[in-house]
Parts: sequence; C-alpha cells; structure tokens
Amino acid sequence: MRTVVRSAASSIALSVLAVLAAACNASQPLDWEAVEAIIAEQFPDVPTVTTTELSASLASDPEGVVILDARAPGEFAVSHLPGARHVGDDADAAGRLAAAAPGARVVVYCSVGYRSAALVDRLREQGHANAVNLKGSIFRWAGEGRPVYRGAARVEQVHPFDDRWGALLPRSLWAYAPDSSEP
Repeated sequence: MRTVVRSAASSIALSVLAVLAAACNASQPLDWEAVEAIIAEQFPDVPTVTTTELSASLASDPEGVVILDARAPGEFAVSHLPGARHVGDDADAAGRLAAAAPGARVVVYCSVGYRSAALVDRLREQGHANAVNLKGSIFRWAGEGRPVYRGAARVEQVHPFDDRWGALLPRSLWAYAPDSSEP
C-alpha cells in the first residue's frame, strides 16, 4: 500500500509541476518572479519563511525547527537541507510531526516551493498551524551558498528535477544522482 501511495504522490507531483510549467509559459525560461506568483496564487493562505529566516532559526534554536523534504526519494538522495526528514506522503508527514516537540516550527521544502506549498496547505488543514513553506526551497537555499547534505556529509550537489526547472538552480550544483566521489 505504501508503494502505491508514494507512486500516486509522485504522479500528483509531476502533474502539479506540469500545470505550473504551463502556467509559467513552457516556451519561456523560468524565473523566480513567475514561479512565486503562481505559488502565491495557488496557495494564498500558505505562510512562507525565507532562507535567511530559516538559517537564523537553525542557528539560534535548531531543536525548535522540524524540516520536512517533500521531494521524491531520488531527489532527497542527492542532497537535502541540514536535519531534513524526507516525507513520502501526508501520513508520513503526520508521523514525523507526531514525534516533534510541541510548538516546533515545521518548515517544508521541495525544489522551488510548489510541492511543499501543497503539503503545507494540507498540513494546516489537518491542524498543524506551525507549518510553513520555505520560499524558493532547496534551489534558492543552495543557490545562495547555504549548506546541503547527504546524510551527515556536506555536499555541493542538488537534484535539478529536470532541465527546465533546473534553470532556477546554478548549473554547477546539478546532479541527478549522488556523485560517487562525494560522501
């Protein structure tokens, strides 16, 4: 059953990104302004946190922040934010949150912020009022030179999702699979 749920979640994510790409005019290069406008239009009630704000929170109170990665397992395998936990579906996210400290801020991210906004929207509907979306997600985080990890090892790679979405990520960071020369 879990495999079916993950497959369905992956299919939904791909469909959502296809709609987002169409809304951003697939013949034109993507830019952050267009992507953020679509996310804000689709999820107007989803609060966001900036990469700067998350970095400050992690520096001052790392135990007070729960970071959930809403990307596909292959994307997470390349790299993730420090301390992030991969969530495959809503039930997985709910399980992670059940183990979190009461009152912890829940920050969800994906590649650019669309899949994570959708998850935050659902989490908030389920009563997780402390859930917020990371604006720009891992592409902005890594693009600003902030650390990404594979397990406990810092790496310099991020899964670009595909060539079109990867345009929002410095090409020097692109990796579709973990580099065997890095930890």
